[in-house]
Amino acid sequence: MGKKSSSNFKLIFVTLCNTIGTLQGLHAGMILALLPSGLMQLPTLSRRQLLAAGLTTAWWPGQARAAQRLRFPRDLGSHPEFSIEWWYLTGHLQALASERQFGFQLTFFRSRVSATQGMRSNFAAKQLLFAHAAVTDVAGKKLLHDQRIAREGFGVAQASQSDTVISLRDWSLLRDATQYRAAAQGSNFRFNLSIKESQPLLLQGDHGWSRKGPDAKQVSYYYSLPQLKVTGTLALQGQAMKVEGGAWLDHEWSQALLPAQAVGWDWIGMNLFDGSALTAFQMRDQAGNALWHGGSFRGLDSAASPQVFDQGELRFEPVRIWISPLTQARYPVEWIVHIKRSNTSPGQSGTLADFYRIKAVIDPQELDSRASTGAVYWEGLSELFDPQGKLLGRGYLEMTGYAAALRPMGWTPPPL
Repeated sequence: MGKKSSSNFKLIFVTLCNTIGTLQGLHAGMILALLPSGLMQLPTLSRRQLLAAGLTTAWWPGQARAAQRLRFPRDLGSHPEFSIEWWYLTGHLQALASERQFGFQLTFFRSRVSATQGMRSNFAAKQLLFAHAAVTDVAGKKLLHDQRIAREGFGVAQASQSDTVISLRDWSLLRDATQYRAAAQGSNFRFNLSIKESQPLLLQGDHGWSRKGPDAKQVSYYYSLPQLKVTGTLALQGQAMKVEGGAWLDHEWSQALLPAQAVGWDWIGMNLFDGSALTAFQMRDQAGNALWHGGSFRGLDSAASPQVFDQGELRFEPVRIWISPLTQARYPVEWIVHIKRSNTSPGQSGTLADFYRIKAVIDPQELDSRASTGAVYWEGLSELFDPQGKLLGRGYLEMTGYAAALRPMGWTPPPL
């Protein structure tokens, strides 16, 4: 194919992607994932070019559903009738042969494509799977990351409905009777980790029914597994090392999550050294005002019900800003989270402070996922301090909507 005809083909194909995307709520990168692999042999046509030209509208349409009691192990698996779902594994690692410290992230997203649900063809992409993996090299002061996208099926991507068994090409998060196993490989890192539970499931919100906004439709099913024990191997630039550490796993699924005026959220999941677990989040508007708060604290008795934070019981106060050299986004990499203790649950008293300080271990932990979900966000290893400045624990801080506003239930990739 000549250069001129190739350029014309690209223009026609991108225009088609835009048209379909406008009608069906997909961006061009997602449309690529819908196509049979044989149709992907397009001369010099890159996924990033299509992403740049694509449009995104609502990924997660749908009506609110009545809360149902969670059932395990069934609800450890996928829920394809819901619009959006993710399994979110983060943690801290230390090399056994040295004092090198690392953070790691492995997240799988599932998105239901409403436009294809009535199609009978085996090639109809009814579910899309995305994945992000990252390693924070604390000593090197850098974040290494990669991403994947594919439609479910054909041995390429799968998410079991009966248990946590998720894979996307050579990346996976698998649960068996005794442990989870997480594996991912990027261009300059790879990890293979064994993860064991040390505490019961933590049901967020009202027994796993977690409000995310003032409207009853803005809700998700949400549970966590804090205080996970991790062992395995991590390799950077081909150099492998044995590691151990701790981790946190979130699993969440929803029909409609963000309030219409929200541009993003801030979230922390912290494993305290004494065995406690702290979750806190806020939904933000364009001016930075909180639209909704939520979270929980589970103290030393992991069998007791957690203290659930209601709207108005949390306040996020930004302390220090880091400006991304890539996007010029201004991320608060240090926060004070204020907590109003109004209804402490039995078994949870005596250890919850009035406020905590959260500090990023290193500042540059921005993740550019425009080649998959279309978003740029900050996700990184952080530390938790008490009011006296004592280090209490570690976990992850996530901040979205700073580089560009998240669209209601979707993202628009910026020009490349």
